[in-house]
Amino acid sequence: MAPNPPQDQRQFEHPASSHAKKKRKRPLPIEPITAFYFFFAAAMMAALFAPIQDCDETFNYWEPAHYLSHGYGLQTWEYSPDYAIRSWLYVGLHSVVGNLRRLLPHSSKVSEFYFIRYGLAFLCAICQTLLFKVIGLTMNGRIGMIFLFATITSPGNFHASASFLPSSFAMYMCMIGAASFMNWRGGIKTAHGIFWFAVAGILGWPFASALCAPFLLEELVLVFFSDKDAFIDAIVRFLRGVIAGFIVLFVDFLINLFFYKKIVVVSWNIVKYNIFSSTGGGPNLYGTEPWTFYIKNLALNFNIWFVLALLALPLFLLQKVISPSGHGFQSGLRTVVFVAPFYMWLAIFTAQPHKEERFMYPVYPFLTLNAAISLHIILAAIGSTDPSTIAGKIPARLKLFAVGAVMLLALDVSLLRLYGIYSAYSAPLKVYSRLWGSNHGQPRLGSEADLVCFGKEWYRFPSSFFLPKDMHAKFVRSEFKGLLPGEFSEARIGFGFWGGTWLPTSGLNDRNEEDPGKYVDKEACSFLVDTQYPLRTEPLPPNEPDYIADNDAWDIVQCEPFLDAANTHILARTLWVPELDVIPEKYKRKWGRHCLLQRKKA
Repeated sequence: MAPNPPQDQRQFEHPASSHAKKKRKRPLPIEPITAFYFFFAAAMMAALFAPIQDCDETFNYWEPAHYLSHGYGLQTWEYSPDYAIRSWLYVGLHSVVGNLRRLLPHSSKVSEFYFIRYGLAFLCAICQTLLFKVIGLTMNGRIGMIFLFATITSPGNFHASASFLPSSFAMYMCMIGAASFMNWRGGIKTAHGIFWFAVAGILGWPFASALCAPFLLEELVLVFFSDKDAFIDAIVRFLRGVIAGFIVLFVDFLINLFFYKKIVVVSWNIVKYNIFSSTGGGPNLYGTEPWTFYIKNLALNFNIWFVLALLALPLFLLQKVISPSGHGFQSGLRTVVFVAPFYMWLAIFTAQPHKEERFMYPVYPFLTLNAAISLHIILAAIGSTDPSTIAGKIPARLKLFAVGAVMLLALDVSLLRLYGIYSAYSAPLKVYSRLWGSNHGQPRLGSEADLVCFGKEWYRFPSSFFLPKDMHAKFVRSEFKGLLPGEFSEARIGFGFWGGTWLPTSGLNDRNEEDPGKYVDKEACSFLVDTQYPLRTEPLPPNEPDYIADNDAWDIVQCEPFLDAANTHILARTLWVPELDVIPEKYKRKWGRHCLLQRKKA
């Protein structure tokens, strides 16, 4: 009979050697279906009310989806066959969802837009529920509940949950991937985890696949201290995951081969452009930010949860020093692995000069998980009833009141932020309703051949889904000197549809250089969208006149309030401030108006 292994070796035993043993499930505070209702309700609020914050979402995703569904739309250089750095499989899946709306009564392009958002909200809620369930069963039910609360109340989730962006899709898939790696019940699921992170990188954003690195490192460490059989099993699981990832890559390759009519690996093109660009281009052309950008942005979108997320690892290490649990190396390693993705992602992207809020979307679930772990550790510490400790001497009701007050403050700040964003910037989703005819018996304006033009407000255009059939968006000259989107070719060549995805394009480049061919004369515009800020006194640039005030040329069709951020105090820009007399004038919000104009008839 072989001797029993020493205690140290048993601590490092790989779980694969005993994964068939049944373990008693820890009860969850609430059923997963109840958690899904909470997640879905929060995501649906975003689908219904979230403004489009990033023009990249409009021009790189909504417009190509509109082209697939309706045969025309605006085209960015990324979709030119010369560059091919966007996946048509990703866009096509969303178009399929939008087209399902046509099977239902009272369909319109606007309803297709929101139906796609509803689909994104549903998918997001499913992924969040899966991760919530695994957190509760693997770690602690209280951590799962805090994760749920932090997620559904954060403005960050409001921005990301229903956005038509690869970084949002990557966030969904990373949640399933993380849940697969975290859940050892019924066996280790390395292959599943690699597959879902591969989907996140191939169909979403290639860099998001890096978030699986801590989980793979954990597997490597545990295998190192395990026997030969565990090592072979780990290799088999890894190969299965990689092969499944390559299958996804091959499907994406075939779809893009069909649309671009050329051999292209989109994921590699994205990496090559963003990291290895040698033509003077690269993402820095579109602006750079200081290293504090993400610190400020995450503090706005997660307030106290961001602070707690930063404290997760220090608090865990402090807990290990002050109050060791005796669970051994493996338990401590797992916790470090769970909190590592947030720190890794924040460090990598803080070091990049070009920064955008959406770059943080894939790590949002890991941020709220870190925050939940931190709060759990804090609650465990202050919940002590030992009279020899400081926490034990504080009355339980006082501790409960203090924790409740902090959570209520965090909730209030989040709600003020959410309503502030909606009330300040939702006008671009509202001003086009008269083009369709209103619910009050007002007739529809314009005809199919009309052009809707954009000058300085070109980046606020929500997409052609908000324009009636065959009504096109065009650009008039403004002070912007970068490259504006062109248009997909509407020629019916080849298979007779979608020729614009592979036909040669002109006037597009990857250097953000202006192309004069993107502009039309104002006289060709039947409608024009502009924003007016009455409080601004500085002279307007020659190419950006106040079209709204030009009563000789334009009639006002519809206007919606739009925040004048330049003249509004930072507090009122950050949070909603009510229009009350008791509020000092300095802190009140200042308003402009975002308007749809119609050219006067001669």
